Amino acid sequence: MKLVAIKIRSDVKAPKEVKDTLYLLRLRKKHVCVVLDDNPSIRGMLEKVKYYIAYGEIDKDVFKKLLLERGRLSGNRRFTEEYLKQNLNINIDTFVEKFFNGELSLNSIPNLKPYFRLHPPRGGFPRKGIKRLYTEGGALGYWGKDINNLILSMI
Repeated sequence: MKLVAIKIRSDVKAPKEVKDTLYLLRLRKKHVCVVLDDNPSIRGMLEKVKYYIAYGEIDKDVFKKLLLERGRLSGNRRFTEEYLKQNLNINIDTFVEKFFNGELSLNSIPNLKPYFRLHPPRGGFPRKGIKRLYTEGGALGYWGKDINNLILSMI
């Protein structure tokens, strides 16, 4: 299973430990999204910074759309399916399957940036804003499968 984390709040007045964790997760700007493996160490890091991010499990269809629409190569060039065929000789559906099975990673694609820059969500953040956890009606913390709707509104 793969997790996705999106930085929602700025870390200007955050403790150094939180800033370091966000840096290690490659969440350096607001509205940046990263796709991570699901393991206990990553879960612990996400739990530590849950007051600054939203995270949950990403679906294959949403990941495919995220990769095709918001994926960038070095030089800020768009990632395309043709680029994937030229470099790895596989189509996008095969790559997504192998990525979710753990056979390939985002590092397998040469020059692909390991993060995705997103728009702020269309229609605004849901419910009670960005200062409360998702379980309390806000936009922060663990979303579970609902994170896919947030990603789709931000693509």
